[in-house]
Amino acid sequence: MAGKPKPTRLKLLTGNPGKRPLPKEPNVESSLPEPPEHLDAYALEEWNRLAAGLHALGIFYEVDRGVFSAYCKAYSRWRHAEEELSKLAAEKSPLNALILKTMSGNFIQQPLIGIANKAMADMVKYAGEFGLTPSARARIAINPGSGKESKFKDLIGGKK
Repeated sequence: MAGKPKPTRLKLLTGNPGKRPLPKEPNVESSLPEPPEHLDAYALEEWNRLAAGLHALGIFYEVDRGVFSAYCKAYSRWRHAEEELSKLAAEKSPLNALILKTMSGNFIQQPLIGIANKAMADMVKYAGEFGLTPSARARIAINPGSGKESKFKDLIGGKK
């Protein structure tokens, strides 16, 4: 079962190793999108950290604004939950950041852990759409070999 198709721009950045004809995608180029007003401080910080670079690579345009803001909101949610967990650990004990005692005396997982984990999973999902995960970056080679000669160029069939 094949995965979802990679955007043509990311295929171009990876060098199209399969050498298959690239699909024609609609031209969606636009100026750098403005962040939506609903982003909180952490989401806006993440937007400002990444948006210009992604736009310069040609993989972030106005039509991608909603998906990118979802990534930024997931980042913010994850960061807020992790900060609250850190406060609980510092104020009480590390165990209080992991478990919670219910009114009936049972112990359950601290709900903030579930929030942090879900937000983290959402971040990774959205990040993959923009080539922001380590595996996605490993597949991106912008101008591969530009200006550099291989140290092995003369090894086989080359000059002696």
